Amino acid sequence: MKIHKALWFGLSCIGLVILMIAFLTPWDNLTTGHIGLLMLALIVVAIMLGFPTAFTLMGMGVLFTFLAYYMQSSDPGRSIGQTLDLMVQRTYATMTNDSLISIPLFVFMGYLVERANLIEKLFRSMHLALARVPGALAVATLATCAIFATATGIVGAVVTLMGLLAMPAMLKAGYSVRLTAGAITAGGCLGILLPPSVMLIVYGATTGVSVVQLYAGALFPGIMLAVLYMAYVIIVAKLRPDMAPPLPMAERGVPLSPESAALASGGHVRALSGMVAAMFKGRRNREVPFGVLLRYMAMALAPLAVTVLLVAVVYQATTRPEVVYEIPAELQLGSGDFDSGLSEPPSDGLAEPPSGELAEPPSAEPDR
Repeated sequence: MKIHKALWFGLSCIGLVILMIAFLTPWDNLTTGHIGLLMLALIVVAIMLGFPTAFTLMGMGVLFTFLAYYMQSSDPGRSIGQTLDLMVQRTYATMTNDSLISIPLFVFMGYLVERANLIEKLFRSMHLALARVPGALAVATLATCAIFATATGIVGAVVTLMGLLAMPAMLKAGYSVRLTAGAITAGGCLGILLPPSVMLIVYGATTGVSVVQLYAGALFPGIMLAVLYMAYVIIVAKLRPDMAPPLPMAERGVPLSPESAALASGGHVRALSGMVAAMFKGRRNREVPFGVLLRYMAMALAPLAVTVLLVAVVYQATTRPEVVYEIPAELQLGSGDFDSGLSEPPSDGLAEPPSGELAEPPSAEPDR
């Protein structure tokens, strides 16, 4: 039976790891560091053998926890009890962690986005918008991955979905296999940087760091990395057109609806000016209802309206003067003019001794 080269490579790696474990591990003097390295090596071997990752991590954790406790006490019963107690404690700590609640919700949000077929429409829109850019399909793939990463927060979903959507289109357009695979995998890796990143949530919950601060620190590097990926693809497409050929003119346009075709036949090159002319200058085609014109106008001006609203909100939030509450001088702490109406109780006619002098007690004469 002939074995594939990839299988030989995997078996060789497993054998190498096992040999390193057997010969490099100081079995007579094991420490906690050696136990950790041994567990990591066995996890790699188990995953390469095909065991599910979740059960591998759980099983190795329980096994080596028992081993660590057994090395301390040499009592199997006590070690099993300590291991089970630790499992219960860690499970309860995970269940009571508020930060981890967002993980299934983010995954569910990505599932809804995928099932609603929004990513395919987004990829098509980005593809048409960037049709004149060199390497348009690869750039559109990276942009779609960056946007989709903000809805899932994981890598696997982005890579899988974009592999099904973008890879056939890129290969059909004559793109290089290396550039195609690199664009999809690089764009999918943005899911661990751009919020809401599941990895950052788990890291923050494990280390006690604020997840909001992690998001703030990872947002700009994620955007910068996406821009650098796009710039690299554009440069490669410019220098090597055979790796990313330009799109033909037939794939740069979309079929127009009858109303849009009627507006385009009016002689206007720009869509917005054509709609304005049709509404206010008497050039409106009879086949285009006025309500359709209003709807098209609203769709064309919606991005501008959202941008203006966002800028206005940010400007108001950043330039709003601070509210300063002025407290009258007589009500401020430490003011001598403030009279609270409280005074010391009367001394009942007893004069206090002057300061610095101690009053002598009256001399008591002995009884005779």
